[in-house]
Amino acid sequence: MAFGINREELLTWKKQVNDGKIAFLTHYWQHPRYEHIKTVTKVGCSDLEKLIAWGYKYNLKKEWIHNRLKYPHFDLIGEIQKDILKVEGLEEHIQKFRM
Repeated sequence: MAFGINREELLTWKKQVNDGKIAFLTHYWQHPRYEHIKTVTKVGCSDLEKLIAWGYKYNLKKEWIHNRLKYPHFDLIGEIQKDILKVEGLEEHIQKFRM
């Protein structure tokens, strides 16, 4: 389940993904397999080749893409999430979600 984002943020992410941009959406998250992890960042792009190339920069395998209908994306969690957000200049995600 997603927490900590509003409808406008979600719609903006979906539009950017549909427009073929690399788009980031961070939110609070709960999953029984990852009890110690409280956030996830979804990095999406409708242009799969572009998304694969972006992931390659961070050693993310194309097999890790969640190829969901219109919104293919990587799920970033844990330290790699924080590291990538820093490199991408998205410190506001780190601050907002107290990572």
